[in-house]
Amino acid sequence: MYIAFSALGQQSINEAGQINAEVLEDNEAVLRFKAYQAACDKYRDEIRAIQKYMPGWIPAFNR
Repeated sequence: MYIAFSALGQQSINEAGQINAEVLEDNEAVLRFKAYQAACDKYRDEIRAIQKYMPGWIPAFNR
């Protein structure tokens, strides 16, 4: 459990020793965006093929 707390940093733990929900939401948003970037990198060729017929199209980022 200590590893999880230390990974979030000291600012994410309040005085009662509970994890700050806002920090968790921020971390989740960052992870989602990184996953989105990874998926776009992985399917780069397919995205280019679609953009050939639909210029400017990008995969939706669902937050």
